[in-house]
Amino acid sequence: MSGRESPGTASAADSFAASPEYVARVQRRTVWTLSLGQVLGGLAFGATISLGAVLAAQISGDESLSGLAAAAVTFGTALIAVPLARLARSHGRRVSLTVGMGIALVGVLLVVTAVAVASFPLLLTSFLLVGAGQAANLQSRFAAADLASDASRGRDLSIVVWATTIGAVLGPNLTGPGELIGDALGMPPLTGPYAFTLVAQVLAMLVYLVVLRPDPLLLAQRVVAQPSSVALRIARTDRPLAAAYAIFAVAAAHGTMVSVMAMTPVHLLHHGASLSVIGFTISLHIAGMYALAPVFGILADRVGRVATVLVGQVLLAAALVTASLGQDDTSMVTVALVLLGLGWSASTVAGSALLTEASAEDRRTRRQGISDFTMSMVGAVGAILAGVVLGWIGYGGLALVVLVLVAATILAAPMALRARVSDSV
Repeated sequence: MSGRESPGTASAADSFAASPEYVARVQRRTVWTLSLGQVLGGLAFGATISLGAVLAAQISGDESLSGLAAAAVTFGTALIAVPLARLARSHGRRVSLTVGMGIALVGVLLVVTAVAVASFPLLLTSFLLVGAGQAANLQSRFAAADLASDASRGRDLSIVVWATTIGAVLGPNLTGPGELIGDALGMPPLTGPYAFTLVAQVLAMLVYLVVLRPDPLLLAQRVVAQPSSVALRIARTDRPLAAAYAIFAVAAAHGTMVSVMAMTPVHLLHHGASLSVIGFTISLHIAGMYALAPVFGILADRVGRVATVLVGQVLLAAALVTASLGQDDTSMVTVALVLLGLGWSASTVAGSALLTEASAEDRRTRRQGISDFTMSMVGAVGAILAGVVLGWIGYGGLALVVLVLVAATILAAPMALRARVSDSV
């Protein structure tokens, strides 16, 4: 089979493309393939980012620069998001996801090289490239919605988001075994875990190249081009206001989550919490982000996308108020971080589903790329500004300041609801 599946190519398979049974079967296969890719991609990313700050501090010789590793990855994710979406539009998800993981693979190899030659500029450049892997991971959730119907779009998307849990939890725990393997291979100190990253990324690329067939996006383009009941389920009336709200809601939730989460370890450390307690708190936060994603996906399918986004905002507001009032209590901060993860999950899953169905097929991938770009940029800027706000008015004050994003998302919700009503009239 050729690597490029042109939307305009006529073949015997085209007659089956319009069959609801055929599309449903391809969609099920797509969701599980993307989930496997997410497990591998999350594993690679988790193992990579967990040592980023340590390597940045070691190579630069300045602990104050340790945060630049995560910032570089985030900016890299933002920079590649739109080009990767354009690549998906022209050549399909299979090619774009593979290219994203391939760029990240080069980045990981350069990370090891940068440590070997002790070059800080090269290290930051390497982490910029690693961000392409995260951009591919983000795009995977949209790929799960290419062929989905209204009844299952939130659920299918959320399953792929949930799969990230496995890699995100396992990745940071591979540091010890990775160091042993790194020593055996003669790798520079602290780079051993990247051996797992390299293997995971190669496997993810193979999964996308070999198993993700037929390509869900290219098949969706072919189906939409045919007058059929299946085409009507995939092709949507364009609702730009609802799409704009979805982009804003996802970005605001991400900015809220990153701003508070990034400063939590620093805050807890200053209040005497041990590293094990801090690690446990962040682990519970990550579990909140991903573990219940299918619950929010099903909720979005049954009660509506905007309603589920608002559920997420209520959870985020509860998290911020808890963090502010309980800032001196480690247990309260932990509860706040769990609520923060849950609120992010509900808003991201429902917002992503809303963006997909509020966009006509020919505009969908472009807006998805813009959403990932905006989401990543807001997260990066939020993390940087959060440090300034923390030093100015403390952790509790930071939580209250971030409430502005939650309030704005709630107040803007009628815009998306009105857009839906006007389209149905």
